[in-house]
Amino acid sequence: MAIKVRFSKDYDFKPSSQSTVGYKAGWEGPVTQACADAAVAAKAAEVVSKDVEPAKAVKANG
Repeated sequence: MAIKVRFSKDYDFKPSSQSTVGYKAGWEGPVTQACADAAVAAKAAEVVSKDVEPAKAVKANG
C-alpha cells in the first residue's frame, strides 16, 4: 500500500541515482513509503492518510 501526502513546496525525490521524480507544491496523492518519509523529513510534505491504493503506472507513448 501507499501513503497519501500533500506537498507544501516543490520536491524532487530520487529513488535511485539515475532517476528523479518531481512533485509540485499543492499536489496531493499516493507515494511510496520511502518518498513519504524523505519528503516529510525535508518538511516538503505532510501525510494525509495511510494505506491508500498505489498510483497506477503510466506507460509512455512509443
